Amino acid sequence: MSVFTTVTPEQLSAWLRNYSIGTLTRLEGIAAGIENTNYYVTTTHGRYVLTLFEKLKSSELPFYLELMAHLARHGIPSPQPIANLGNEYLGELNGRPAAIVTCVPGRDLQQVDAGHCATIGGLLAQMHLAGASYRAEMPNPRGARWWRAAMPNVLPFLDARAAALLQEEVRFQALYRGEDLPRGVIHADLFRDNVLWDGERVGGIIDFYFACNDALLYDVAIAVNDWCGTEGGALDRSRTAALLAAYHRVRPFTAIERGAWPVLLRAGALRFWISRLYDLYLPRPGLLTHAKDPREVQRVLEHHVACEAELRSLFVP
Repeated sequence: MSVFTTVTPEQLSAWLRNYSIGTLTRLEGIAAGIENTNYYVTTTHGRYVLTLFEKLKSSELPFYLELMAHLARHGIPSPQPIANLGNEYLGELNGRPAAIVTCVPGRDLQQVDAGHCATIGGLLAQMHLAGASYRAEMPNPRGARWWRAAMPNVLPFLDARAAALLQEEVRFQALYRGEDLPRGVIHADLFRDNVLWDGERVGGIIDFYFACNDALLYDVAIAVNDWCGTEGGALDRSRTAALLAAYHRVRPFTAIERGAWPVLLRAGALRFWISRLYDLYLPRPGLLTHAKDPREVQRVLEHHVACEAELRSLFVP
């Protein structure tokens, strides 16, 4: 969530005439995140989030917007897309596809405990079950094919040790397919900054624009890597156990998922290491841009590669 495309109050006020959400009173750019242009929008009816899509095409966006609407109808705390007077979620603003959604309450947490992780584990499982009835499909845009394509672009920026690690992990992951794992719609980016807490409850899960169809366990692995990680890259045992147990109570893990667990943890770390390297060294121009440190997930991957037995011991739902 950065500002790559500037929107003035006058431009937005004109655009909002095609909606029934009141008149503009305040417009604020959102600095966090890295993919799209985002603004907080306050009108006489309430507070919303405006997104201008910088990479995604108009033809791709109905998948994400309809998914948010689907999950909200099924009780998952997530932003609700707002339809315009033509009953469409998607519009265009300043030459970019644009949508406006409800602003969910709360703030993200950087320090979390086992209780927070248990809440996230249960909610993620509920989201996977709710997504089972969502019929649209989207192949993972940041999957193995993307890893292979992006790797040559970031290798020149790495030292010899990091470059060897990246190349070996891409080779390793190519040995595994994962088609036999339970699959469905996943969030694919459930980091701490994409969950807003309203007191002790989750006010909303946000930023569904990497959502896709993939292994459900991959979604769990991405969440565990962030919610349960330590500064050195290891996983905190109590937080990991809490998240996995809470998930398992809602959607029990299968035997084949247990076997695939270390591989999926490594895959989750690899995906975000490559994307953070790309955003750091090959950024797009924009205002209020924010790039996350790739070394954080590099340390996670290094730990996972070295400690497979430990990872298997942590998978005790």
